[in-house]
Amino acid sequence: MSELVITGAKIVTEQGVIEQGVVHIIDGVIASVQISSQWDPSAAGPAAEVIDARGSWLLPGFIDVHVHGGYGADFMDASPETLDTITRFHALNGTTSMLATTMTATRDDIDRVLGEVNRYMQEPMPYAQLVGVHMEGPFISPKWAGAQDPKLMLPPQLSWLQDWHERYPQLVKQLTLAPEGEGGLETIAWLRDRGIVASCGHTDASYADIQSAADAGLSHAVHTFNAMKPLHHREPGTVGAVLTDDRISGEVIADGHHVHPAAIRLLVKAKQPHGLLLITDAMSAAGLGNGQYELGGQAVTVQSGVARLTEGGALAGSTLTMIDALRYMVREVGVSVEDASRFASGNPARLLQLQASHGSIAQGKQADLLLVSPELDIEHVWIRGKELQA
Repeated sequence: MSELVITGAKIVTEQGVIEQGVVHIIDGVIASVQISSQWDPSAAGPAAEVIDARGSWLLPGFIDVHVHGGYGADFMDASPETLDTITRFHALNGTTSMLATTMTATRDDIDRVLGEVNRYMQEPMPYAQLVGVHMEGPFISPKWAGAQDPKLMLPPQLSWLQDWHERYPQLVKQLTLAPEGEGGLETIAWLRDRGIVASCGHTDASYADIQSAADAGLSHAVHTFNAMKPLHHREPGTVGAVLTDDRISGEVIADGHHVHPAAIRLLVKAKQPHGLLLITDAMSAAGLGNGQYELGGQAVTVQSGVARLTEGGALAGSTLTMIDALRYMVREVGVSVEDASRFASGNPARLLQLQASHGSIAQGKQADLLLVSPELDIEHVWIRGKELQA
């Protein structure tokens, strides 16, 4: 039996912040969460590891539902070595669960990635846990291609999705599409009926299009404000529908480049408490320096931490990590650590229907935890109660 006790922590829970708390973990599961004054040390066995947090924040591990790669590796390569590289890099930056996110590509290329990720998930995963796949494209709009290849974009192919769902049940957790496309509403209803998150992105959908899509089962928007029809006071567009429809949650890339902090504040006001998610949308350059990279077969130049297509200059994902996103939300947007933690952990868990086991610090939940200093630097990462070594 493995046993860990974390004492003297400022614990973020669903009910609020415990200023001086103790978390007791047995075999990777949270056994109790208590105020320090109520903790009985005899509850822990003689072999328990005890860590004094010295007032640092204890947060639930981050859940990144939109991430393409990191540290020189891309999910579209999908070899076991690639998957280890990405999950290790992001785990060291606080992500304990994630969706392997694909790009617009051919059917054969996507099929290969699904097969490799499915195999990887059948074995014990040593770093951040892959909990499924987020398929971003190819069923998106060339009008808002962003850093994806417009030559490979096409209307939703329900037969492809049916085939993948039969061969890899429950692997695809989220699918991003342009709902205004031919077959979009039918596809959204199909996804809804199978518990797959239908999300809009890279879309020219009008306000009315998104309303119809939400009626069919659309429930999420990827990288809100980016690569979608913007807000106009006479045609609220995709952004206006996302901001005003409580059925739709929204991601944001909080890196200081993709979205102005005032626009993020607007999103916070519109989507509190459960409708906003922090993501990285990180590409392979995350964790590395300036230089030349590739994303979805297209050349990318990274300069001063900003990734852009070498040809045309469109933003090409990010070099963000989840801990940096949390810091930006606290320092630049002005939200509390408690709220930023919810956006990075609790809300993604709700989106993926993982809230019974993930996303918050509570008895009976998986011990995916971060100890973060008052300056918001990561001190320890635990996945299933086991500490990740740098």
